[in-house]
Amino acid sequence: MDKKLRVGVLGGTGMVGQRFISLLENHPWFEVSAIAASARSAGKTYAEAVGDKWKMQTPMPEAVKNMVVLDVANVEEVASHVDFVLSAVNMSKDEIKAIEEEYAKTETPVVSNNSAHRWTPDVPMVVPEINPEHFEVIESQKKRLGTTRGFIAVKPNCSIQAYAPALTAWKEFEPYEVVVTTYQAISGAGKTFKDWPEMEGNIIPFISGEEKKSEDEPLRIWGKVENGQIVKAEGVKITSQCIRVPILDGHTAAAFVKFKKNPTKEQLIDKLVNFKGEPQEYNLPSAPKQFIQYLSEDDRPQVRLDVNYENGMGVSIGRLREDSIYDWKFVGLAHNTLRGAAGGALLCAELLTAKGYIKAK
Repeated sequence: MDKKLRVGVLGGTGMVGQRFISLLENHPWFEVSAIAASARSAGKTYAEAVGDKWKMQTPMPEAVKNMVVLDVANVEEVASHVDFVLSAVNMSKDEIKAIEEEYAKTETPVVSNNSAHRWTPDVPMVVPEINPEHFEVIESQKKRLGTTRGFIAVKPNCSIQAYAPALTAWKEFEPYEVVVTTYQAISGAGKTFKDWPEMEGNIIPFISGEEKKSEDEPLRIWGKVENGQIVKAEGVKITSQCIRVPILDGHTAAAFVKFKKNPTKEQLIDKLVNFKGEPQEYNLPSAPKQFIQYLSEDDRPQVRLDVNYENGMGVSIGRLREDSIYDWKFVGLAHNTLRGAAGGALLCAELLTAKGYIKAK
């Protein structure tokens, strides 16, 4: 790429926005040209707006410290500085839907971490290794919005990244019934232990809205494009429980699966470790070289040892064994703010760029 594309980060002061900013430092294709947030942050430098609330473990990039934060509501102004935006705005679902469409209508592609548009029929919800063909609905979405280059694309929920890739790798064996419990890190709520001290030594067996997302969103990413919209898959039933645990980063899943066919353990492992997709074929900057690793040790995957596999963009699977009630069971782990949030959205933006959907204005 001769010249880097200009990217704006909407909601740049929050945890996911900060993760976007960190990931974009020295990115080979993209550079931050605008940071937008709420009116209370607008007009301040980024360093002033964030203050002592920088939540990343790496320092704030020097290049953004003195950037003046724009008001995210001033859509035309923000759009004038960028080729596309990454969205992590913190608003109500209806407000997010509206403002992301406003940005798209300025002919600015929006790649969103938010859940607001995940079930809009002509908005692709994509894990780049799994369902890149869903980007096809963008052409139908542009007709609805009346745009030539503006559109919205989203990534799915963070928790499904720990088990949906494995189930996808095993698609030919026809999984049809899944029971999954996710053990979810506090950064999934945008928190650190400093913000949420009552989580230390604690487990909360409820995360609002999370179980429905965990059960339904895999069906959408496995769905088909029909008549310019995504129709979710049928024939697979997922039931889940979602638990908040005292871990900073990393969502773990314990899953039980029934298959229509009868795979061996060796076949299942082979499908995992050889599973790849378009990010690997295009050699995208944020793509893991190997998407899924299988760990044979009895006590893996572990958050402490495995959450940063492939710079946090890979998925770790272990403890695959036969079950007395279901066919097979396993444990999965994915980094929730990298693969599951900002990193997953950035990978979508890279693939959209490689496919020609995102270009310089």
